[in-house]
Amino acid sequence: MTSEHHQPDGVKIAQITGHIHKPVVLIGLMGSGKSTVGRRLAKMMGTGFVDSDQEIESAAQLSIPEIFERFGETHFRDGERRVIARLVEEGTGVIATGGGAFMDEETRALILESTIAVWLDCDIDTLVERTSRKDNRPLLKNGDPHEILSRLHREREPAYAQAQVRVKAEDGPHEDTAMQILEAIDAWL
Repeated sequence: MTSEHHQPDGVKIAQITGHIHKPVVLIGLMGSGKSTVGRRLAKMMGTGFVDSDQEIESAAQLSIPEIFERFGETHFRDGERRVIARLVEEGTGVIATGGGAFMDEETRALILESTIAVWLDCDIDTLVERTSRKDNRPLLKNGDPHEILSRLHREREPAYAQAQVRVKAEDGPHEDTAMQILEAIDAWL
């Protein structure tokens, strides 16, 4: 690939990024690619990336499954809300959130008010395939992952649909999805 091939994209990315004056927060179900695509997006935008789940684990010195097990989901969501508020306040360029973060009313209000929320929507079969690669999904521990993810999608869709931007996260290069996000934000702006 020659640099001429990438030049128009680079110029386009720079133009779009120049219009983005708020953190970009990726929301969506587990396995939709928030962390992987988020890293690629931040790199394209020349900005920082942070995964709120990793920040929570680092602050608690426990894994998310351990926090759920020891303290329950309510305690986890409280910590998650504080961490996301801090990241937004710090102006982190791209923030990947846990699948349930946007379901918390306060967290959702903060994200919608202070950032550009991007819903990475993904089909259930792809989510099942992706989440089966890791054993760190507390909500998938007890039951059929396809059924659980389908139910979570139905329950969360009304909240996720409030995001300013929605992008279909297909199985393809993460760079393509990141570019789709930039173009969708550009269209929304």
